[in-house]
Amino acid sequence: MTPEQTTWFAETFEALVGNVGQALLGKEETVRLVLIAMLADGHVLLEDAPGTGKTSLAKAIAATVQGSHHRIQFTPDLLPSDVTGVTIYDQSSQRFEFHPGPIFASVVLADEINRASPKTQAALLEVMEEANVTVDGVTHPVGRPFMVIATQNPIEQAGTYRLPEAQLDRFLLKTSLGYPDRASSIEILAGLKDRTTALRPRITTQAVGTMADLALTVHVDEAVLDYVARLLEATRDDAQTALGASIRGGLALVRCAKVSAAADGRDYVLPDDVKVLAQPVLAHRLVLDSEAEFAGVTATEVVARVLSQVAPPALRRG
Repeated sequence: MTPEQTTWFAETFEALVGNVGQALLGKEETVRLVLIAMLADGHVLLEDAPGTGKTSLAKAIAATVQGSHHRIQFTPDLLPSDVTGVTIYDQSSQRFEFHPGPIFASVVLADEINRASPKTQAALLEVMEEANVTVDGVTHPVGRPFMVIATQNPIEQAGTYRLPEAQLDRFLLKTSLGYPDRASSIEILAGLKDRTTALRPRITTQAVGTMADLALTVHVDEAVLDYVARLLEATRDDAQTALGASIRGGLALVRCAKVSAAADGRDYVLPDDVKVLAQPVLAHRLVLDSEAEFAGVTATEVVARVLSQVAPPALRRG
């Protein structure tokens, strides 16, 4: 990136965070993570209790980038065609026509994804990985930007299906909104209206694609790549993991680090970018062994331990 492009990227990113933050008070860190995922062409998994603003987050991001927004409520009887769309024969034209499903939007909120059957969950795999939907042998692109924000309840309940590791690995990062602090709660209660309706677009969907392409040009030193590789290996070698982070997880970490660096006004990645993003990008990809799970160990704790054990490279800033 040129210095002018770097400055434009950083200023635009801060404007996006501020605009979305008008609808989600006190959640700047989470908003930044979700926008990083969008600019890295990825998807987000939110693990949260009901009523924490997940729908507002999706609507606010869509409004900010002048995009479309759809919400899909996942239920046990939801069919794959209810997500992707269906081909219907039109008697007047005497041909089959494709009717797109709600997955065709800039921002898709897949609410309570773990309530749907594994077959319906699998319908998301192709579109999340390829940004395409194939129905009756015909491929339909969903456009750009495209981001799935999926939610699941933090406690296993009756009628839920655990997301398989292959699908968890499709999510670029996992985070949570949580409840707002008291000051933000008071301000929200005083408004008593949907704050997303007042948001104005800050950039176009085409500009989002430009930012994503610019982020790909951010330089990553070989020492930083080695650091990422050592972190991945450490998660696999950890005594409390049955399955460590995959190469896809490492690629996701590098992509997010590039966007984070550009958002900070840099055209190069620092080890600190990797350290900050390691937990939301890698933790949900780990599978703990049965003894660790029984002992109450969390994947977040494993990532924190790995970060403390693997020494980052000493790179000069600037």
